[in-house]
Amino acid sequence: MNSATKVPVDAQVDIGNRYALLASAISGRPLEVAGGDPGRPAWSDGRTVFINAESAAQTQLQCVVIQASLIYAGSLEPRVLHKLARKPSATRRYLSLEGHRALTALSDLLPTTVVSVADPMTAQRTESPQSSLILAIGSEDIPDPPASFGVIRPRHVGIVGDERIDGLGGAHVPPRERQAVLRELEDDIGEGAIVDILASPVGGGGPIGRLLKRLLGDARSSGAGSPGTDAPTRLTRSSNSVSRLGSPTMRRLAVSKDGSLDVIRGFVYPEWNVHLRSYRPEWCTVVELEPEDGDRSRIPAGNTRSLRRALARLGTEVERQRRQPQGEDLDLDAAVDFYVEVRAHSFPDEDVYIESQRSRRDLSVLVLLDISGSAGESSGSGGIVHDHQVSAAADLTAALHQVGDRVALYGFRSQGRSAVHVYPVKRFDDTVSTLTESRLGGLRPGGFTRLGAAIRHGASTLERQGGTGRRLLVVLSDGFAYDHGYEGSYGEADARRALSEARHQGIGCLCLSIASTTDAEALRRVFGTAAYAAFGSTDLMASAIGPLFRAALGTAEVQRRRSERVTRSTELLSIERSGT
Repeated sequence: MNSATKVPVDAQVDIGNRYALLASAISGRPLEVAGGDPGRPAWSDGRTVFINAESAAQTQLQCVVIQASLIYAGSLEPRVLHKLARKPSATRRYLSLEGHRALTALSDLLPTTVVSVADPMTAQRTESPQSSLILAIGSEDIPDPPASFGVIRPRHVGIVGDERIDGLGGAHVPPRERQAVLRELEDDIGEGAIVDILASPVGGGGPIGRLLKRLLGDARSSGAGSPGTDAPTRLTRSSNSVSRLGSPTMRRLAVSKDGSLDVIRGFVYPEWNVHLRSYRPEWCTVVELEPEDGDRSRIPAGNTRSLRRALARLGTEVERQRRQPQGEDLDLDAAVDFYVEVRAHSFPDEDVYIESQRSRRDLSVLVLLDISGSAGESSGSGGIVHDHQVSAAADLTAALHQVGDRVALYGFRSQGRSAVHVYPVKRFDDTVSTLTESRLGGLRPGGFTRLGAAIRHGASTLERQGGTGRRLLVVLSDGFAYDHGYEGSYGEADARRALSEARHQGIGCLCLSIASTTDAEALRRVFGTAAYAAFGSTDLMASAIGPLFRAALGTAEVQRRRSERVTRSTELLSIERSGT
């Protein structure tokens, strides 16, 4: 007998009405909430969250939020949980790791009463359900999960994977979309009002009505956008899946300089065939190779002061600063301290306000440097195009690092679809050092330019490692897309499509051509509607970089919202057709 049947019908309806919408917003999928066995811990089968209907409202809220966060984080994937069947100790350890990881990932969006139970130190020990599974089965010391985490029943969870096959589920709704919904929920009803969400009318004018529209969209809406390679005319399963992250599904052996065998991991991506109007799945293999050290003196000493000035106002997020001399809200703690000091006949601190200030950096940038053979051609500004592009990449990376943004620098070239080589000069967690300059100086132009695969890998790296709400991909290239079987309109269309995919993921795209002889019409054919510009030299870049960054980030936000509407409309139609 289902555990939910042991709870009175009235209690079931009350629980479902109170928490189902909140659970759906957090998990990113239609999710129900029902009463479970009295006195038993909360759990979920992937479609319904079962909680104790007799517990306090605050306890119920914690249980719902934690279970929905586990679904959001992919912790209840059947292909992971089936390995925990009949392993209660490992399951408990896995729940502890994943529960802390899921709450930490959503810490900026969830009620503070729930986030307070998260342990950041435990969360830092894992980065995915797979790594948590390895630790849980191992012998490392892992603390027991708090009681509010509930339990995981591996043998009862099988809905999550099935829903993804049908085009629903957590993987179908990107994490940034869920965060946008939760931020709008917090703006509408306030962080402390989540428990009292039923106090608002369900009609279109209330918070629930507005949130339902954001979650599900308009049932009669359809995909917008003009036909072409920049955007699909309709959202299909194949067109939605191309923006998924490339996975390290290929490994091959290579002989290193000392004669030993190294295992090289490749990332597999699709490619857009403009002639057939369809994707070639798993067509290109991108391999990350360590760049060789070179001569640091080849990197000119750039002046990053003007770049820093232009970039300083970008990538900031509003923070609420306490104990300020002026502001829009009263800081209660500071006001109490002020009153106590006055009564004690002391000199009180008059900074008792809360002011919203743009102070926290919230931008990650990946600079993608074209080091193909065409970059070795002479430029109109003297020297070769490669030297100017390297100088621009060095200045941009240094300036972004100095203003506090997360920045990475990768070079790329190709030798056919199975050998798209990417060279990490600086990863996101690396510091700008002499090693960065040495690696950059060691890059030499050669090979071809399979631009679409490099852009997809750059967007995938930003999605996995960027770690910020705002992300920007900067492509430094002469715009000449050419490789074996990758030339003319085919290569240009694939590059445009890859940039469009990145923008639909919420990633801004900026394409810069430095000291290249490529004409403006050729750049337009390759870069499409993405923000792009051509400069005769690096010195001219600083005056325009600020507006270009803003345009790229703004376009990505518009595209992301458009994709949200199309995705939610598709989800609603799928729900109606399935009769759920």
